[in-house]
Amino acid sequence: MADSGVEWRVAMPPSRRRQLQLGSPPAELERRRAKRRAKVEHPFCYVKQRFGYRRTRYRGLAKNHQRLALLLGLANLLIAEPQLA
Repeated sequence: MADSGVEWRVAMPPSRRRQLQLGSPPAELERRRAKRRAKVEHPFCYVKQRFGYRRTRYRGLAKNHQRLALLLGLANLLIAEPQLA
C-alpha cells in the first residue's frame, strides 16, 4: 500500500501519539484532526443518546437518509439552543 500514493488521514493510535513531542509538526497535525473530528462527531452523539437512534432498520435508503437528516438537523438546533435564546 505504501507504493500506491494514497495519503491516509486516519487518527494515530494513542500509543504512538503519546510518543510525539508537544508542539512538533506531527503532534500539531494530530491535534487539528482531533479538533475537527470532535466537532463532527458531537451531533451524532446527540442523535444516538437523545433520540435513541442506535440501530437502523432497513426502510429503504431514501427513508433512512431522510430520517437521519432530520435528526441531525434537530441535534444541531439542540446544540445551538443556548446561543439562540
